[in-house]
Amino acid sequence: MPTLESLQAKIEKLRAQAEALAAKKSSAVIEKIRNLMAEHGLTTADIDAHAGKKRGPKPDIGAAAKSSASVAKYRDPKTGATWSGHGRAPGWIANVKDRSKYLTADNAAVAASAVKKTAKAGNYVRGPQPALYCDPKTGATWSGRGRAPAWLAGAKDRSKFSIA
Repeated sequence: MPTLESLQAKIEKLRAQAEALAAKKSSAVIEKIRNLMAEHGLTTADIDAHAGKKRGPKPDIGAAAKSSASVAKYRDPKTGATWSGHGRAPGWIANVKDRSKYLTADNAAVAASAVKKTAKAGNYVRGPQPALYCDPKTGATWSGRGRAPAWLAGAKDRSKFSIA
């Protein structure tokens, strides 16, 4: 029966073999890439430029976490404390109804343009809608949203059912 020490020695030997094999394969692949680049006259800048158009650069996980966490969206005017808008809200802004007064200067302009965008006509409004069509026989109404009722679905000219 093998001992613990002998098993650990075998594991270390196998790890060393695996690392050597991986290094050998990666060096062969790198050499193949270099040969292809030389054959076609490419540089790493060419590859970066081409890859950036299609997918964009792959973000570094650590850098992405740092950059997104450092962007402050809200600032407390009393203490200067900031909050990115993600995660649990800090006490100084948690119970505030209108958070727009706490927006930083960068985000205040963006928020003002966003308000104008949402006020534009044609956006979908949730909840009950005003009636646009009325059946003169039964008095039933339809808002124009969803599936048309039977009394209106078969009509060729809906204008005679229109309310306004």
